[in-house]
Formats: sequence, C-alpha cells, structure tokens
Amino acid sequence: MAEGPLSGIRIVEFAGIGPGPFCGMLLADLGADIVRIDRKGATTGGEPTNTTFRGRRSIALDLKNPEAVALCLSLIEKADALFEGFRPGVMERLGLGPDAALARNPRIVYGRMTGWGQTGPLAQAAGHDLNYLSLSGAAHAIGPAEKPVPPLNIVGDFGGGSLYLAMGLLAGIISARATGCGQVVDAAIVEGAASLMTMFYGLRPTGRWKDERAVNVLDGGAHFYNTYRCADGKWISLGPIEPQFYALLREKAGLDDPAFDAQMKREAWPDLTAKLADVIAGKTREEWCALLEGTDVCFAPVLGLDDAPRHPHNMARGTFVEVAGVVQPAPAPRFSETPGAIQGPPPQIGAHNRSAPLDWGIDAECVSALEAAGVL
Repeated sequence: MAEGPLSGIRIVEFAGIGPGPFCGMLLADLGADIVRIDRKGATTGGEPTNTTFRGRRSIALDLKNPEAVALCLSLIEKADALFEGFRPGVMERLGLGPDAALARNPRIVYGRMTGWGQTGPLAQAAGHDLNYLSLSGAAHAIGPAEKPVPPLNIVGDFGGGSLYLAMGLLAGIISARATGCGQVVDAAIVEGAASLMTMFYGLRPTGRWKDERAVNVLDGGAHFYNTYRCADGKWISLGPIEPQFYALLREKAGLDDPAFDAQMKREAWPDLTAKLADVIAGKTREEWCALLEGTDVCFAPVLGLDDAPRHPHNMARGTFVEVAGVVQPAPAPRFSETPGAIQGPPPQIGAHNRSAPLDWGIDAECVSALEAAGVL
C-alpha cells in the first residue's frame, strides 16, 4: 500500500501533457493509487527525467478498441476518481465520457482539465499557458513596464490548472463519500488563473493596485520588493514590506539617505530603486548573505536550479530528493502522521498491463484474454 494521506484512494488517469501529469504526480506523492492509461505504442514516459510522471502505474491501451474501452470502464467502476485532459468531446467519442463513467460508477468524480473549459466560444480552440494567463488578466500584470513576459508555466498550467484540479477531485471525493453521488469537475486553467488573481481584482477598485506593470508593490515597482545584482554578477531578492523589516534593512545595509524615509511614496520608488541598486552592487552575493540571511530583512539569494538543492535550508528540510539519478522536488505539503513519499520513478509505458488490473480486482481470465487479443 502506498504511503501518504491519500492511501487507499484509487484514481484512473488518462495520459496527457503538462498540467494533467503534474496533477497526477501531486496525488501520487500523497499516496493515491493511480493507474495511468497510456497510448499503446507510445515511446516516451518512463525516462527518469519525466519527473511529473513519477509514482504511478502504466497500462498501455488502444482506446479505439472496444475491448480497451471496456477495460477502462471496469477500472472506473473500482475507482474513486478519474481525470483527463483532452479537448471537450473527445472522451465522449471514445465512449468514456462522464455519462458512461457515472452510469458505471455513480460515485465517480470525473475531472476534466482544459485551458478554456468545457463550454464557451473558445472551448474547442488550441491554447497554452500564456494564452490562458492573458485572458485571465494575469499576464498583463507580470513583467517589466515594456511588455508582459511568460512566467514559465507555473502560474497557469500548474497553479491555475493542476492544483485546482487536484483540489476539485479531492473535494468531489469527500462529497461523494458523504452523499453517494459523484460529479464532474470542470477545471479550466483560465479560471484557475483568474482565481489566483482574486486579491489583485480586489485591490484594483481601491487604487492600491494600478493596472500597469512595474508600478505596484508586488510587481517590481517598489524598491523594497525587488531583485538586485551584486558585485559578482549574482542576484539577491529583498522584500521588507512591513515598516519594521524595512527599518532593519536600512540599518544593516547602511541606508542612511533620508530619501529612504519615503518607503510608501510611489513617486519616489524609481529613484530609490536606483539608489538601492548602487548599494547592493557594492558587495558580492556571499557578503550580502552573511549580512542579511536569516534576519527579518526578508532576504534570499536568487538561486538557479543547480544551486537551490544545495542550499543549507533546503538540505536540512529535504526539500529536494534524488530518484533514479535525477534531483527533483520532494512531495509537498508535509503531514505529521501520514507523510507522503515518491512512490516510485516514472513507469515504462505498459509496465503494469497485467499487475495493475489484477490488483484492482479485474478477473485474471479477463486480463489473460485481453493480453492474448493484443488489447494490452
């Protein structure tokens, strides 16, 4: 039995890209027993570097084969939830849509991950993370004054998509256990990204947030919430928003210029940013770490992917682990009584064609017949 607070939860995952696999990784890390339905003949998926595929079991099927669909329905019958990331209508055409799944298992929670949602004028259009962020208002708010910039795909795909789908699936499972009724979770990335912007939409009418880039407290407009280049070319981040933390920065960094008294005056920020940049450029990052790290200045070095796993704080907490020779983030969040764990490396496509159905209670003769027919 897998380790973690979701131990005993069974989920069917229909293989996809981006936010779907990341959602599966989150749930598997917390102990869910996930059987992933991969495309028969697929050649990628089991490499150790496919870290978001970790911890599941893989069955390879041709979903155009009615017997393969029948096996999926048998697995769905025994599952708490399933999720897929196809365009609206694809699963219905395969005979695996919500109606078919709920008819087979009225308690199933059916998760649907898309960019635009199951309905609406854009539902059938292709798109990617940046497009969804653009429609939510998030992309407009991120970047320098000159232009919006893509903030990797962590805000849309993973933040607005994977996390909201995982939350929706778990909420649906709790509801199904209380009511006996499953339901469909329509997780649209554009809506998850919009939800993440809730605070800023609230600040906008008050005048505390301008609908411009690099002029606000949290978007690089403020001198006290920004990144700065050090003498050695490396970078640090500062974030002393609260007055007591700002006062401590001034004390430790020697910011005696009375101009720094105007912490919250927007019109002073560009000049103060330039002044602070000159001060930070006078020391190396190592020197700033020695002076500021661990204090209430709200400070951290800006670390690259090679350096972050080696930072003493991350090492002390085991924030990163190594699996099959690949350094990667450990499961999060942490649980005191039922800790999660990486349940295993990414599986080879079809590695569990026989064992997974048998473990889920599919009749052995049925599994053998499917193997003989080439369905598995």
